[in-house]
Amino acid sequence: QVQLVESGGGLVQTGGSLRLSCAASGRTFGSRAMGWFRQAPGKEREFVAAISRSGGNIHYVDYEDSVKGRFTISRDNAKNTVYLQMNSLKPEDTAVYYCAGTAVYSDTKKIPRGYYEYNYWGQGTQVTVSS
Repeated sequence: QVQLVESGGGLVQTGGSLRLSCAASGRTFGSRAMGWFRQAPGKEREFVAAISRSGGNIHYVDYEDSVKGRFTISRDNAKNTVYLQMNSLKPEDTAVYYCAGTAVYSDTKKIPRGYYEYNYWGQGTQVTVSS
């Protein structure tokens, strides 16, 4: 069983930055793709970013179009942690942000976008961007 714990959310003004962290339990972190999703009030959970499992020092990433160029996903396998650096934040980025992890993957290039492809979820962290 994998446990995920997010941190780093908060209140920030438009144009500001936040860095979310997600700490994972277990010894197979590097073999799992990791993702970030968000859910705003009254809306469905949506994909934000994902990073492939580790294959040497190479990782593949994918982003939802509205966050490209502003958000960066990264991982530190030594710390069992995945990050989401969020810059140039907008009010429409306001949501609860969830970290998610897949089952162990053999494919080092797979970067899943569907929430159904993830097996483990954190409890969420609130991000609020004021205008």
